[in-house]
Amino acid sequence: MNGELTEQQINNILCSQTFGRLACCKGKHPYIVPVTYFYDGKFIYGKSSEGKKIDLMRDNPNVCFQVDFSRDMYNWESAVIYGLFEELKGEDAVKAKHILSEKLMPLLSGVSIHAHEHDEGEGHELIDETSKRGIYFRIKIAEKSGRFQRI
Repeated sequence: MNGELTEQQINNILCSQTFGRLACCKGKHPYIVPVTYFYDGKFIYGKSSEGKKIDLMRDNPNVCFQVDFSRDMYNWESAVIYGLFEELKGEDAVKAKHILSEKLMPLLSGVSIHAHEHDEGEGHELIDETSKRGIYFRIKIAEKSGRFQRI
């Protein structure tokens, strides 16, 4: 059986997962990347380093975000979100940092928090300070849809 998800089912998928796919576009070629995220019931929050996706979203804030949950290839659910990228600054960025740290920190592997990343010396220099700080953003949701298949 195939069908459409209710808004509550879409929200359940968004709340239960931490990895999604973020699509943005400039010109005729879409760009899609996996991202970690947190959904608070109103916004999708994320963090990124400077790079292609941030540049594209600054130029065109219209984005598409997709999350799925699969038991197998015949039993799955997928949520698709259309919204607007908002780069966060000041207190909004601090709030996003807190939300993401609180919700995603338990999922980080030990390799992500080893002390060697903070040691000084050859091979341990940061490329630049912005790669350490990151850019916090959120997606303001304009439209949600979802589909499922179950057998």
